[in-house]
Amino acid sequence: MAWGLILGVALVLPLALYLVQERLIFHPQPMPELTRARIAERAESHFIDAADGTRLHAWYLRGSPLVIYFGGNAEEVSWMLGAAARAAPGSGWLLVDYRGYGSSAGAPSEEALEADATRWYDYAEEKLGAQRIVAFGRSLGSGVAVHLASARAVGGVILVSPFDSLTSVGQHHYPYLPVSWMLKHPFDSVGRAAAIAAPLLCLVAERDEIVPVVHSRRLYDAWKGPKRWVELRGAGHNSTDDAPAFWQAIREFLVQAH
Repeated sequence: MAWGLILGVALVLPLALYLVQERLIFHPQPMPELTRARIAERAESHFIDAADGTRLHAWYLRGSPLVIYFGGNAEEVSWMLGAAARAAPGSGWLLVDYRGYGSSAGAPSEEALEADATRWYDYAEEKLGAQRIVAFGRSLGSGVAVHLASARAVGGVILVSPFDSLTSVGQHHYPYLPVSWMLKHPFDSVGRAAAIAAPLLCLVAERDEIVPVVHSRRLYDAWKGPKRWVELRGAGHNSTDDAPAFWQAIREFLVQAH
């Protein structure tokens, strides 16, 4: 009886997690239209259509170089409008709403987010006149930024709390599950890093409880291009921006990328 119960749990638990993994990986933060309209009084609100027709949204601040920003898995990115303008004056920002987040329609997936990232890059070049583009990814967004850097000639890459792959991070947190078999969104950044020649700024939290530093280090070590490692002393996964070295390092990197 006990063995039957154990076997049942061993079979059912991986299946249940496989079926609900999108709810574990992605936490959409939709924005009401009235809120978007109010924010649009102080920042440009841009919409484009994805290749499959899904309506996508991003916030735009003019400047150079242009930073295309990909946030964390539960992040509504409009908060960065004020922070970026204050901390990195002169730089431009395109803050991307993932599908289902902010004012973008649709549902998120690795394939969709990566395709949308290249769509935004092309839009920035062709419609916004950006001549120097930096990809900036935070946590989950690091996987999107690394994909973009592997697909387009970005002038630099900023990664905050990045991971080697979502598979390896998942295996760290769930060592008893066959994560590599279950995961539909592996975000294999380390597999792309060796072919990316763009300069990298890697910002990691010393006490990151979500993405242990070892996973960031593996990605960093695999990176082909010039790179800088900044470990934020005392910071956790959600407190990186409070460290004095955070915005200082980003400002210096963007000056070099200009």
